[in-house]
Amino acid sequence: MSTVIIKYNAGNIQSVAFALQRLGTEGIISDNPEEIRRADRVIFPGVGEASSAMRFLQEKNLDVVIKNLKQPVLGVCLGLQLMCEFSEENNTECLNLLPTKVKRFGTNLKTPHVGWNQAFNLNAALFRGVAEGSYFYFVHSYFAGVNPHTIAETEYGNRFSAAIQFNNFMATQFHPERSGKNGEIILKNFLDL
Repeated sequence: MSTVIIKYNAGNIQSVAFALQRLGTEGIISDNPEEIRRADRVIFPGVGEASSAMRFLQEKNLDVVIKNLKQPVLGVCLGLQLMCEFSEENNTECLNLLPTKVKRFGTNLKTPHVGWNQAFNLNAALFRGVAEGSYFYFVHSYFAGVNPHTIAETEYGNRFSAAIQFNNFMATQFHPERSGKNGEIILKNFLDL
């Protein structure tokens, strides 16, 4: 079973690869469309800025590749945001894989939102074995609101999606690769899909 980590101009790719190694799995870091299409599962990580990341994906034709994937795909942080319809970050049209929009936290909140937050209403195979109210590590200034496809919620100023799933596309706003034991469970559950 092969797992490809999509290589593009966004950070935390190596962190995800190291997290998979700790679970005894080698992640193939690649921007090769054929290698991505052939993978049994795909991880779409990200730390960065939405509009430049989307431009890079479009230039490499990776936006089309990602949209047509049929295997399980896990977005992480910016990966979640890019999988949505639209981001307020530089008014960016995104991949439109998760039917929701990404908004900026209000000016009354310190951004980026950095730290450990509890997740509630855990509602998917991705969270099998994770206790309600478990903590995960977040670093972000933008968020997707709670919507019909939310599979976990958290709160910073207001409730928002900690994780979303629609068809074969699932994504976490938090960083499972930096979330200790709970993050390991999430990644293991994804690898077991």
